Amino acid sequence: MKKETEIKPAKLCYEHIGGKLGMLLKDAFADKKWIAKAHPADKHYFITDAGKEAFTKMGIDLSQIAGEKQ
Repeated sequence: MKKETEIKPAKLCYEHIGGKLGMLLKDAFADKKWIAKAHPADKHYFITDAGKEAFTKMGIDLSQIAGEKQ
């Protein structure tokens, strides 16, 4: 039986967070409308204006993401 204090893995795939943590982050960001898809069938998300504001408040430098201008 697992203990709640066990270390939880955060998988890295190239420069991306994957695994369960990556999915939880994606779901939370989408729920908060910080990221969205232009069309439901799209594979990729974009950062919304609300997301840009929230991520910036958290100290995340969005200029490090290709295509994001500050």
